Amino acid sequence: MIEVTKRDEETYTVSVQGSRTTRHEVKLSPDYHRKLSGDKTTPEALVEESFRFLLEREPNTSILSSFELPLIGRYFPEYENEIRKRIGG
Repeated sequence: MIEVTKRDEETYTVSVQGSRTTRHEVKLSPDYHRKLSGDKTTPEALVEESFRFLLEREPNTSILSSFELPLIGRYFPEYENEIRKRIGG
């Protein structure tokens, strides 16, 4: 289970239940949100889908505890295109 909580304009706390529950702090700028989603979904939904993407590739215990969302694309070059397809951005 993935739970996303907005902390401020650009910061989200994400709790992921797996074999062990983990917490992550994620930064998402409004510009990057628009770039990926075209404003067709909420920032929280984008963060949640991004974690689904990550969990398909690694366990929650391997996900960084704090990062900016664009960092995912450095590790997984297909990230932006895949997320756009998933959310219709």
